[in-house]
Amino acid sequence: MEGVTIHASDPFATPDEAKSPVRRFRGRLASPVTLWTAYDHEGRRVGLPVSSTLVVDGAPGRLIGLVDDESALWDAVRRTGRFAVAPLREGDGRIADSFAGLMPAPGGPFTAGERWHDTDFGPVLDGVGTWAGCRLDDTRPMGRALLIEATIEHIDLTGDDPPPLIHYRGRYVSTRTRRGGVPIG
Repeated sequence: MEGVTIHASDPFATPDEAKSPVRRFRGRLASPVTLWTAYDHEGRRVGLPVSSTLVVDGAPGRLIGLVDDESALWDAVRRTGRFAVAPLREGDGRIADSFAGLMPAPGGPFTAGERWHDTDFGPVLDGVGTWAGCRLDDTRPMGRALLIEATIEHIDLTGDDPPPLIHYRGRYVSTRTRRGGVPIG
């Protein structure tokens, strides 16, 4: 097929020089990728990958995150007041991209060959033994996103802890290192 080019990078990505300095600084902070899930008002599953999640220890434990205020996830959380948060694992980039709408997912991301189990807070990917069930407490606009504050009502720590999926400078990187501490990926 003449004229078809395979790009090593995203040809539609905003070039660094066109990004704001704040966005470029944020991209240089490695972030674990979590998957937030909930049920909409009709009981359908919705989800969104979120790399701006913070867990605050205390009694009760709290969770803070930034989400898109136009997402189906936010609509479901706003209506039900409940959601599940699970850290994605190294190698789950395809799952994150399908929930972000960056990768085709015919039938939706919950039908992409992965198995899920239902909880009182939202669906959780089978094999993920670390997740939290949260109750919405408060929200407010924050930059181009919506800051969500929630109380952690349930924690499941039954699985092993494989390396997390890490987002850094617009791509997923490995937490495993070569000799000398240089990240692989």
